[in-house]
Amino acid sequence: MSSSESQMLSEESGEKISKKAAKKEAAKLEKLRRRQEHEEATQKTASMSLEENDEFSSNYGDVTLNELQSTEDPKAGKWREAIEGKNWIDVSDLVEEMAESEVLIRGRVHTNRPVSGKLGFVILRASGSTVQCVVSQAEQNKVGANMVKYLRQLSRESFVDVIGVVALPKEPLTGTTQQVEIQVRKVYCVNKALAKLPLSVEDAARSEADIEKSLQSGTKAARVNQDTRLNHRVLDIRTPANQAIFRIQCQIENAFREKLLEKSFVGIHTPKLMAGSSEGGSAVFRLEYKGQPACLAQSPQLHKQMAICGDLRRVFEIGPVFRAEDSFTHRHLCEFVGLDVEMEIQKHYSEIMDLVDELFVFIFTSLNEKCKKELEAVAKQYPFEPLKFLPKTLRLTFEEGVQMLKDAGVEIDPLGDLNTESERKLGQLVLEKYNTEFYILHRYPKAVRPFYTMTCADNPLYSNSFDVFIRGEEIISGAQRVHIPEVLEQRAGEYGIDVKTISTYIDSFRYGAPPHGGFGVGLERVVMLFCALNNIRKTSLFPRDPQRLAP
Repeated sequence: MSSSESQMLSEESGEKISKKAAKKEAAKLEKLRRRQEHEEATQKTASMSLEENDEFSSNYGDVTLNELQSTEDPKAGKWREAIEGKNWIDVSDLVEEMAESEVLIRGRVHTNRPVSGKLGFVILRASGSTVQCVVSQAEQNKVGANMVKYLRQLSRESFVDVIGVVALPKEPLTGTTQQVEIQVRKVYCVNKALAKLPLSVEDAARSEADIEKSLQSGTKAARVNQDTRLNHRVLDIRTPANQAIFRIQCQIENAFREKLLEKSFVGIHTPKLMAGSSEGGSAVFRLEYKGQPACLAQSPQLHKQMAICGDLRRVFEIGPVFRAEDSFTHRHLCEFVGLDVEMEIQKHYSEIMDLVDELFVFIFTSLNEKCKKELEAVAKQYPFEPLKFLPKTLRLTFEEGVQMLKDAGVEIDPLGDLNTESERKLGQLVLEKYNTEFYILHRYPKAVRPFYTMTCADNPLYSNSFDVFIRGEEIISGAQRVHIPEVLEQRAGEYGIDVKTISTYIDSFRYGAPPHGGFGVGLERVVMLFCALNNIRKTSLFPRDPQRLAP
């Protein structure tokens, strides 16, 4: 059989497999749809039957569509009447001092544990905080047996409003974040979840230690793998650790912006559609732009430099960055959030490192002060030691780093880049010698840096550039830039970049440009390494890697 015949057979086979897979997926979705319709009908019937001949039926039930359509009518339904004049209290704000007061809270059914026809326990969850709700049949509280039954049939992850009285439990609660419980008086389901979910949030929130403990005890708690989590990310995000991770991420962004604004930086927004690549190389997403070739920006590098040439002097940007690398690693993404800075240099590129030092010590300190609860939530599922960093960040030259590795028996190319293993080893050596997990390595070999990097004055083999490391992994890359157009053209050619595609960038330096430099850092990577997480996909809300384009 010829190679072309083999290829045709392979393609036909692949097409058959593809069609078969598509047909199977369609059947699976149709089965899921029918099951959902059946569950909704069953739940509706159950709710209606419970409410028949029940003098307390106004105290529980499903919220109607009319009520959910932002109606102004306070008598549109029993839920609307029940909440009239009341304000919602966050679950996280429920404390012992509120004992005996009536509250209105909203959350998801985290667990539902009926004890009998007259008693049931529901743990309600909201943004990682949990509270135990107790429903007990009592005529004086207008809680009938049908309300207990109604609460029992609520599926996990359903969205409910509860009106009840804050009470102090007889024994300390171990399964909730709040040390009070709610004696339920009224309960309304705002939105029901499927009875069978793709994953259990309770399972997804377990630590590895909890899973191992359950296996040893014979209860066999489910381990939710990464693909299942990412395929159903909306559910996965609901775990306390993930709720905390993205609040920590937000605080990093806030602190980054706060410190730079304090130092007279201007926030900018640069285009993500480019005529040519911004970094050089092949790791670029190419597309057609109105009949002409274009690509997605690998960084805001060129435009933030042009902003400096436009006399903005000090700029920063927080925005998406695209890298078409086929990197199947724990720390690479095809799209991530870049924190980028560019600034004029007065005399020496060390001014940029001075900023990195001050900025990131400020960020780390603010996280430790403002995100204590969030860091504890992450550590509960993914245990880690707090990051060790110095008030004044350690700086080593690349040559000093190479020497430390050589002294430890690690041989590397003195004019090459550090690989992942060398970075980790150097991080270990730095921690042992200087007691810090955050440091700057500068004066990198020119050959391993982008075309726009300024060469060292005293040695043309090295450059005025630096990388910054956390826990032995690189998070920041920065340098002084070349601002002389003739040198830029020469360097771009050496890197295989068509000068015509970046002509407007190079021309911006022909009109007079100040010495300048800057750096870029991936937001997701900072979160990952600060919390010592094992995979960057944990810190990306909806990650994009070489194999994932959804959800």
